[in-house]
Amino acid sequence: MAKLTINDNHELNRIEPEIYGHFSEHLGRCIYEGLYVGENSDIPNVNGMRSDVVEALKEMQIPMLRWPGGCFADEYHWKDGIGEKSKRKKMINTHWGGVIEDNSFGTHEYFELCRQLGCKTYVNGNVGSGTVAEMSEWVEYMTFKGVSPMADLRKENGHEEAWTVDFFGVGNENWGCGGHMTPEYYGNEYRRYQTYVRNYDPDHPIKKVCGGPNVDDYHWTEGVLKTCFDHLPEDYHGSMDYLSLHYYTHPEGWIEKGSATEFDEETWYKTLKKTLWMETLIKNHSAIIDQYDPDKKIGLSVDEWGTWFTVEPGTNPGFLYQQNTLRDALVAGINLNIFNKHSDRVRMACIAQMVNVLQSVILTEGPKMVKTPTYHVFHMYRHHQGAMLLDSALTGVNETGIGEWQVPEITESVSRKDGIITITLNNLSTKDSKELDVILTGKDSYELVEANIVTSDDIHTYNTFEEPEKLTEEKLSGVSVNKNTLKVTLPAASVVEIRIK
Repeated sequence: MAKLTINDNHELNRIEPEIYGHFSEHLGRCIYEGLYVGENSDIPNVNGMRSDVVEALKEMQIPMLRWPGGCFADEYHWKDGIGEKSKRKKMINTHWGGVIEDNSFGTHEYFELCRQLGCKTYVNGNVGSGTVAEMSEWVEYMTFKGVSPMADLRKENGHEEAWTVDFFGVGNENWGCGGHMTPEYYGNEYRRYQTYVRNYDPDHPIKKVCGGPNVDDYHWTEGVLKTCFDHLPEDYHGSMDYLSLHYYTHPEGWIEKGSATEFDEETWYKTLKKTLWMETLIKNHSAIIDQYDPDKKIGLSVDEWGTWFTVEPGTNPGFLYQQNTLRDALVAGINLNIFNKHSDRVRMACIAQMVNVLQSVILTEGPKMVKTPTYHVFHMYRHHQGAMLLDSALTGVNETGIGEWQVPEITESVSRKDGIITITLNNLSTKDSKELDVILTGKDSYELVEANIVTSDDIHTYNTFEEPEKLTEEKLSGVSVNKNTLKVTLPAASVVEIRIK
């Protein structure tokens, strides 16, 4: 019998809401058509932002949004995206599809979107093709409240008040599309650029994100940190708040990524096995960070993660549009449980990407919108945001899978907020349900608040614009609570949330 023991007298650390962050890049139909349709669109909008998408994201309680990239960030020059839209410079999006970028969605539009969403801001600066002066002026434009050339320019463009930048990325993937730099070179560039990311508002200091490794590039992590921590004065502080980590799940490899909707049972387990590697990456990179930051002042920001499959047939290969099945829901549930369990170091993450790109939570087609299975997982897991991680452990859990692709039957994480305990569980088996006893040690009796599930009899199930609710979040029946013991049967291929008090 599988057993989950929860010591709810032992709170470990806070699960930062930003672990449930999202990513929007000038890529395909993520921003244009997905988030932004323009003020003159027939699609209902507020200041150009799609009302249906904004409302769905607010319901999911999105805590933070990263923009403008991604690879696009290191070719983005912010002054092209301000001022009268008809006069904004047009450019070729060299990374994503070779399409024309008209810069109608820029700094003002991004902050308007975040205002409507009620979320924190994460702006990614340009190190690859930009200058220190350009980055410094952008920060001044966004955040300086007084009289200065950039603050005056912001006011001329219609926004009197300064905005709050919560997080600022100093470059993106500078080991690759952001300049193909060596770790030592980028480390020195980071030191230089971040110096000029000024904190103009002492009440809201900007948290700086250093460009970290790609997957298991431990040499990059070591080289960047060694360079950044070399020869620092004793009073030097605030230079690095986060180190990023990027890892995508490719079941078939980087070149032939495999279909998002057509896969066999072995590929299901291969996908989940590769997803579980996230935990190894976090542990290994954290061990390197510990050498330079034993007090865990620097957070790990997994600000690009998710599935990456071959694009849907007939779509632009540079737009990275893919469908989203029950398999994606399990990938989301597994990753989020891993982030929760390692929230002592993992303090921010962004699934890639929010709308119409890669593992999206929302898909759009003209005026139509559909919530994906991944959306429903994020909606269930929203209760972990800002909660305290509780000490928990699984026993009696075997492995399941095919051949070399063996995975644990169940993964979990547990937290508490406002007196309610949230338990999130994944059954990774394609066929077998699993009975689970949950034992709590904090008090004599508990009562059920709610239980929800995302699952289907067919692991290939996904939502379409014709059938938008084929796979949704539903109530889970059959959960029993007897004093301090909870019994639940987890259906095969399911993501479950149980809340008790």
